[in-house]
Amino acid sequence: MSISTVITAAGKNSRMRKDQLARNLDLKNKLVLPFKNKTVIETTIDNALSSNADECIVVLGHYSDEILEVIFDDYKGQVKFVENNPVDVGLSTSLFNGLSNIDSDFALCITADQPTVSTETFNNLIEVSQNSEDPYNTISILRRRKAGLLDTAEGLGMPFVAPRLNLMKYLENEDDNLNPILRKIFADGYTFYGVKEKNKKELLNINHYEDYLNLLD
Repeated sequence: MSISTVITAAGKNSRMRKDQLARNLDLKNKLVLPFKNKTVIETTIDNALSSNADECIVVLGHYSDEILEVIFDDYKGQVKFVENNPVDVGLSTSLFNGLSNIDSDFALCITADQPTVSTETFNNLIEVSQNSEDPYNTISILRRRKAGLLDTAEGLGMPFVAPRLNLMKYLENEDDNLNPILRKIFADGYTFYGVKEKNKKELLNINHYEDYLNLLD
């Protein structure tokens, strides 16, 4: 069964910009902030490219020029870039646009502001999905509360592995955050399996500047 990675990198960056203004810092998209030896988004892409997925799609929207200026030359042969049109859409639309540009049976869905999620964890998500009794009825997802077979989708988000076409049916004509859609999928009887993180930092997204500083420690 083929699997592709879809990385969403299209957000407004509004909380980070607000924090940067409050701290009198230069305004910079959170995805191009330094992280380890690269940037936040490059670290996320590298971890995804090292996984067992077959290809990688990055979905851009707001600040696409700023992001592409930093990463395009280094990844143009390895990553397919897709741009939202119109730009001002919700996360569900960004993910749908990415899924529309792959042919794989399954998708590893990631947000670009999760540079601490390791290749090992991505591979664990893929393995759990592919080894399940019914992969086309299973969502393998980074746990937030408990690991193993889940009895709720509350509080869940990316990264996760899902059957592409089935997921697209839920995303189509939606323009929302992801959790309400995941709850709807769960209510329809899909099996959700929570995969344990390698370390606690894998559970953190970079929304605020303080989040970014915490992940640098």
